[in-house]
Amino acid sequence: MRDLWSYDETVTGADQTFDVVGYHVEATDGKIGSVDDATHEVGESYLIVDTGPWIFGKKVLLPASTVTRIDPQEKKVYLARTKQEIKDAPEFDEATFKEPEYRNQMGEYYGRFPHGPGTL
Repeated sequence: MRDLWSYDETVTGADQTFDVVGYHVEATDGKIGSVDDATHEVGESYLIVDTGPWIFGKKVLLPASTVTRIDPQEKKVYLARTKQEIKDAPEFDEATFKEPEYRNQMGEYYGRFPHGPGTL
């Protein structure tokens, strides 16, 4: 099974990373918000997305493997998730999102779905 917390090489290119903070985020069925924070740490990469009015101003954490494409020209990040899948994910907890227990909970949720560039 592929690592949920790593970007696929086809998303960023070999050894290339983009600062995606502020980029718009697109689920498979429409815009969900913009990137509030992002990491590129090996095996621990994720996006924190501010959903704005879509989910009443909440934030969501998305493992890096959910990203299918990053478009630096359009300043957009594309995901292999629907709006409903993202909305149904465990609630983002600013105090514990870096803790192993929270990561495991997120991994269990997102691990149920096919993910990454090869799934669309």
